[in-house]
This record gives sequence, structure tokens and C-alpha cells, in this order.
Amino acid sequence: MKFITKRDKRQVPFDESKITACIDKAFAAAGGDEGNNRTIPMTLTLEVVKKLEETYNGDTITVENIQDMVETVLIEGGYAKVAKAYILYRQKRTDIREARSELMDAVADIVKETNKDNANVGNSPSAKVLQISEAASKNYYLKRMIPPDEAEAHNNGDIYIQDLGWYGKTLTCLQIPLGRMLKDGFNSGHGTIRSPKSIRSAAALAAIILQSNQNDMHGGQSYAYFDRDLSVYVEIERGRQERLLRGNLEELGLKASDADILALVDKQTYNETFQAMEAFIYNLNTMHSRAGAQVPFSSINLGTDTSPGGRMITETFLRAYERGLGKGESPMFPNLCFKLKDGVNMEPEDPNYDLFRLAMEVACKRLFPSFSFLDSSFNSVYGDEEVAYMGCRTRVMGNINGPEVTDGRGNLSFTSINLVRLGIRSGRDMALFWKYLDETMDFAVKQLHTRYDLQKNLRGRDFPFLMGQHLYINSENIGPSDTIEEAIKHGTLTIGFIGLAECLVALTGEHHGQSQASQALGISIVSHMRRRCDEASKKHSLNYSLLATPAEQLSGKFTKMDRDRFGELPGVTDKTWYTNSFHVPVEYEITALDKIAIEGPYHKYCNAGHISYVELESAPGQNIEAYERLIRAMAEADMGYGAVNFPVDICRECGTSGLLNEDKCTNCGSDNISRVRRITGYLSTLDRFNDYKRAEEENRHKHDE
Repeated sequence: MKFITKRDKRQVPFDESKITACIDKAFAAAGGDEGNNRTIPMTLTLEVVKKLEETYNGDTITVENIQDMVETVLIEGGYAKVAKAYILYRQKRTDIREARSELMDAVADIVKETNKDNANVGNSPSAKVLQISEAASKNYYLKRMIPPDEAEAHNNGDIYIQDLGWYGKTLTCLQIPLGRMLKDGFNSGHGTIRSPKSIRSAAALAAIILQSNQNDMHGGQSYAYFDRDLSVYVEIERGRQERLLRGNLEELGLKASDADILALVDKQTYNETFQAMEAFIYNLNTMHSRAGAQVPFSSINLGTDTSPGGRMITETFLRAYERGLGKGESPMFPNLCFKLKDGVNMEPEDPNYDLFRLAMEVACKRLFPSFSFLDSSFNSVYGDEEVAYMGCRTRVMGNINGPEVTDGRGNLSFTSINLVRLGIRSGRDMALFWKYLDETMDFAVKQLHTRYDLQKNLRGRDFPFLMGQHLYINSENIGPSDTIEEAIKHGTLTIGFIGLAECLVALTGEHHGQSQASQALGISIVSHMRRRCDEASKKHSLNYSLLATPAEQLSGKFTKMDRDRFGELPGVTDKTWYTNSFHVPVEYEITALDKIAIEGPYHKYCNAGHISYVELESAPGQNIEAYERLIRAMAEADMGYGAVNFPVDICRECGTSGLLNEDKCTNCGSDNISRVRRITGYLSTLDRFNDYKRAEEENRHKHDE
């Protein structure tokens, strides 16, 4: 033998000393005394070479042929323990090669174009580097850190470990305590930032805080009380403007009545606040995080502060958002959540009802704001305005380990279960389905606990802004070398689900939009999952909660795996996507009010987050009354969070809007048209949707009332 063929098809000179070296390592791994006798590995090598020559007799010999023969010779020679060590070594090397090969394939795809699992990640060089590092991290965690049963469940589609590339290094999201951060000042790494003395400075720092914390976390960054927390700086601005005006008048030797001075102060304060809000919106659509890969995934909540400053923040923000970006384009960020509360803004006699009307006018043009309902049965128990949402749907409230507050808390990680597969496997045997569901819930609880055990042992220094500036509650005494468990035990561990509709079809032949019996079963399934989360919280003293999964990444992954495994099943696997969480299938013909009535009962069970939409054919224009009927129907259905969808098409060159189905701008002729749609709670343009979400969007049935 002169040559052998490597796995990459290269031919290299045959070197029998490499066989001896491998056998040496196998003896050493087995721990036997024979390894100290050099003649035994050399004798076995000669036997391997002899058998190879006899077996292949001039044929091409591969690396695998040689390794197979080494195993045979070791076993026939009576070295079973050594053979086992060699087999394990060989398998380890195979795993490493496969992992490297999978990683290289993933990198090759990313280098061509970044994948579209996250529509907020662009196609820049920085985005490619981010996704290459995520691909490497996923590979490492699945092969080296995650227990084999959990890795296998993820790989085969029983569960999906969300944000796997960040698995052991960070947390998901946070409601940032903006008021405290601005009052006390902060340090983003290059020196201390003092408390602002004007509304423009406050708004600029609010954007910087979002950006800084996004670099420590992979999920959303949100302000729960944007209007209340910034109202202080409106009043500071008002005082500043009055001092400036009176000083200028005195310097010029002019006089004016107090009424005229205060009127001008009000006008200047409003203008400054508007400019501050416009700059905040501009910053969040241009200020990149994660080494330039994306803008911060930001959300703000407002609408309930009735103070003059709070009202001004809400009004100017809404008007700036309505104006849009430089050429009239719709802002993608921040996600905007308008809080609704009886006695505050729900009725014409309420002090902030005018702001609710303005919010609806803006939403009729820009899709945002979405609306959260503080009087729902499950939100009202926490007080007048404690509950806040993050744009995609996340809600963080109940806390078994401390105060049930919004500020300073977030989700730690979440894992989604493939509800459709459980329905298919059950074969309409409900006893079997409940058994499978309980087993899967137990497994998801276990998997999240595995991840939590890694997260809780991270150190303060791993989060220079999040923990270093004490954004998380109970993080004040966490030093750089301390573990973060005392803070993150207040966060949530979330189990999500996808495809209730397809699961119901697999179990009963009809989804919950088609049958009252299926609706009753759907509520039983989701309420059961919630009970299991509550039980896990008590058992483990951790905040397990249930999420209506925002299925951007999962919209096609589970479906493809199940179609390959079970075939094309009508109403179940015959589309390229599974329906998001508990939603009625997007293509099903149903009125908006009926859809709201069906989906409403599920919100109270999904305590980690939920959202429902209705789809309109086009922008509702200024038909505020019809729009308001939809929002009020959501409130009456006991929803926590809802929105109205319609296409927003705008020319990027001249700002002309309303270009639905137009290939070119009707004003300037440009084909550079921004087609904005809601994807999983937040906004993006269609060109950033993945193939599955694009197909889902194209099939969305447009509702009437």
C-alpha cells in the first residue's frame, strides 16, 4: 500500500506509524498496562496492515477502511476494552468532523446572504459576522453543553430552544427602569452620564440606554412608563425655557406680561419636546447595536399619565411618529404600546381620551400603536397601570420570589413545544394526547431549568451594563465576580407553543374557528398548559409562565420536519407554516369580531405574553369610529394586547403612500417601494421576511366587521 484516500477525496501517502499512534491512544484511554509495552501496538499494526492487504488487494483504501480494520484486529486479539476506547475515540472524532462540516455549511450560506430568522437583522458585513458567531455558538451548545436528550428533542422538532446561539451567555429581555436611570445617571463604559437638564438630553439618553442594554441581551428592550418617566424632564424644560425667556427680555430691556411669557414658554416647551421625540424615533431607527448588526429591538408604553408633562410626551411622540422618517417612511422602531384604562382614556369624558383618539389616528396610518388593556381580568389585579408589554407580545408580571412589578424584570429564556406533532402522534386518542402533552411540558420545564442553571452562575462582569448599572431588581449588591442568581430569580422562564389550530384539526378534524367543540378543547389544552406552568413555579420556586409563541423562526421549521415525518396531512401539514400560537388560521374566512371573540379567552392563560390581530384590506384612513369599534371589541373580549393590520406601502424616494399592488410609484416612477407589514408583533419590510412568513402573509384573509 502506497496511498490512502482521505475523507475529502485527497490521496496521501500511507503511513503505518499513524495506525500505531491511534492504537497507543486507545490503550492509554483504556488504562491497561499493555500500553506500556511498545511491541503490542506495533504487532497489532502489522496485523492491521496484513489484513488490509489481504482484504483490498490493490483496491483503493480509505481512512474508514483502516479504522474498521483496527477495531476488528483489537477485538480478535482479545483487547475488547481497548477496542471500546478506540470506538469511543473514533465517534468523538466523527462528531467533531460533522460539527465542523455543519458549521462550515452554515457559514457558507450566511456569507452569501444572512438568513431571515430575525427580520430585524440586515445583510451587512456586521450582520454576517453576528450570524456566523451564532451558528458557531449553536453548534457548540448542541454538541458540547446541552444534555443529549434535550439537544435531540430540539434537533428532531419536539421542542425548539429559542435564541439558541445565546443559550449560556445572556438573558432575553428587560423592562428598563428609565426613570431611575435618568434620575441617578449611569455609566455606559467610558464615564458617568449625569442626569439630564433638558427634554432633548433626556430623550437622547433614553435611546442610548436602550442601545447599551441591547448589547448585553439578545431580546427586546422596553420602557414601561415612557410618558411618566419623561414628564419630569418636560417640567425641567419648562423651567429652563422660562429662565431663558425672562433673561433675554431683561437683557434687551423689554417687558411682557406674565400671561404672554407663560404662553410663549408653553409653545417653546412643546416645540422642544416634539423635537426630542422626533430625534428619539430617528435614533432608534439608525442607532445600531451588536457591532452594527441591527437597531435595538425597542418598545415603549405610554398613554395613561394625565400630568401636563406626561400628556405632552404622549402627544408629541404620537405626532412625531405619525410624521414618519425623513421622506415619510414608517418607523420600524420603537414598538409602540398605548395603554388603555377606564377613567383615564377610554371614554370621551376621560382626561386622556383625546390622546386615545390621536393614537388611533396614528395607528390608521402607521400600524402602531398597538393597544394594551389594563382593565382585563388578568391585568387589573396588579393595579391601575403596573402591567406593560413589549412590542412582540412579552408580558412579565407574576413573581413567586418577590415583588410583582414590571420595571427591572424580564424573560430569561423560552422554549416552544410542537403542539401539532402531539396531535398527529395521538391519532385522535385524547387519552394519549394528554399523556404526550404532560410528558412534553415536563420535558420543557426540565430543559428551561437546565438553561437557568447556566444563567444563574454567570457573573456580574458578564453584563457590564445590565448588572453593572443595576437595571435588574435586586442587582444592587452584585459585584463583578458575584453570580447573578439573586437578581434573575425574579425573571421568567417561559414555555411557548405553536399550531393550536393544526393540533385541533389533527385531533378533531376542525380547528377552533370552525367548531365550538374544538374551541372548548383548545381552551382546555391551553389552560392545562398554564396549570402545568403554575405547578412548575411552585415546585422549583421559579417563575414558569406560558407564552403565545411569536413564531417567526418557527413558522416553517416545525412544519417541514413534520411533513417529512408524517406526510402531507390535510389542514395540518399541507401548508408551509403552522399557525401562530392560539390564532385562528390566517387564511380562514371569518369576520373580525368573530375572530376577536374566539381568540379573546386564550389571553388570560398566556401570562407570559399574547397578542391578537385583525387584518384589513387597506389602511382605514380616518375612519376612526370603525377602528375604535375593533379596539373596544378586543377590550370586551378580555384581551390583554391587540392590534389592527393592513398594508403600508410607501415610496422610499418621494414618500408617496398608498401604493398597494403598484410596482412603481405613481408620483415619481421609482420602484424603490417600502412594503411594511407586521411580522410577529413588530414591523418589518416584506423583503426581510423569511419564505415561510412571506407565504403566511400572502394568505392572510382580510376581515370585515
